[in-house]
Amino acid sequence: MANAKKKNVKEMSYAELKAELSEMKQKYMDLRFQMVIGHVDNPIQKRTMRRQIATLNTLIRQKEIAGLNK
Repeated sequence: MANAKKKNVKEMSYAELKAELSEMKQKYMDLRFQMVIGHVDNPIQKRTMRRQIATLNTLIRQKEIAGLNK
C-alpha cells in the first residue's frame, strides 16, 4: 500500500481508501499477469496483496455503514 507509509489505512478518508483500492487492484492484476508469464520473484506477494485488498474493502464498507462516504 503506497499511502500506508504516509498514513495508517485506518485513518484514511473514504476517498483515499477508494483510490488506494483501485491502485491495489491494478497492481494485483499486473502481478497475476506476471505470474502467468512466470516472471515473479515472490509468489507470496499475491496472497499479501489479496489480503490488503480485503482489508481496504472492509474499511470502505465500515465507512459506508457509518455514513462517512461523502
